[in-house]
Amino acid sequence: MELTTVWFILIAILWTGYFVLEGFDFGVGMLLPVLGRTERERRVLINTIGPVWDGNEVWVLTAGGATFAAFPEWYATLFSGFYLPLLLILVSLIIRGVAFEYRGKRDDDRWRGRWDLCIIAGSAVPAFLWGVAFGNIFRGVKLGPGHEYIGTFWDLLNPYAVLGGVTTLLLFGLHGAIFVSLKTAGEIRDKARGFANGLGIAVAVVAVAFLSFTFAIRSRPASVVLGVLAAAALVGALLMVRRKREGWAFAGTAACIGLTVASLFTALFPYVMPSTGLDVFSLTVTNASSTPYTLKIMTWVAVVFTPIVLMYQGWTYWVFRKRIGVHHIPE
Repeated sequence: MELTTVWFILIAILWTGYFVLEGFDFGVGMLLPVLGRTERERRVLINTIGPVWDGNEVWVLTAGGATFAAFPEWYATLFSGFYLPLLLILVSLIIRGVAFEYRGKRDDDRWRGRWDLCIIAGSAVPAFLWGVAFGNIFRGVKLGPGHEYIGTFWDLLNPYAVLGGVTTLLLFGLHGAIFVSLKTAGEIRDKARGFANGLGIAVAVVAVAFLSFTFAIRSRPASVVLGVLAAAALVGALLMVRRKREGWAFAGTAACIGLTVASLFTALFPYVMPSTGLDVFSLTVTNASSTPYTLKIMTWVAVVFTPIVLMYQGWTYWVFRKRIGVHHIPE
């Protein structure tokens, strides 16, 4: 297998890991006013993701860095063409991170309320815009000579991309609700399970519509199989929620997200950013890649350091694996 293909697969894996892990902490942030009616309940929700949210963001940094190093033409076109959405995502993530650190600095309800709004917006905006961005990458955008984006910001808000944004927004919300039910005890756990039950139907409808739209644009047999498996994983997750098996339900939504990303990348290959105009302007793994020597060096670095990062993050989740409840939060 050529190194360009290897790095296309590795970047797909990095984005899969990011959406599975950051997806649930986006969901928890968005559900702060829904599941956390009191200050102590909100602190329980924030504590469920407190030890892991910043570690989850390492995946997006790694995915962006790998894209820059392995496919510089793709990185340049992506970050210049999607400049405004990606800037909004970056600002949202910064505001959310600051809010986690500062909301407890003063014993003032108005102070905490304003930072809570930052957490909610800082979770919802990236959850929606990542779906819009990947919808456009998959569908293709207006590319001109030199592989430069020649469309406008409003061209990015086409119906398919917006549907992708709504799908990720709702799916991450469901993923977060199930994570809360898995990590908490008492009344808040029951509320999270009940919310996941109600939201599940809406997620299923939107997800099926998105996958159907996706297959109409671009598909191959393997991507259709992965898409069908993603839908089956979502159905399995919803059944496990009803049976109060939160661990299996969380595994189901994680599998749904992972299989959906895998389906998109499988259908996209060998393109990394198709052109909606002339095909000669499209970016592929061949014309967007770095030199073979650069890819070879990157491969050795990944072989050495990836297991270390994975072991450290796995250890973090193991240490903070216990459920928490309102009774753990001091008055």
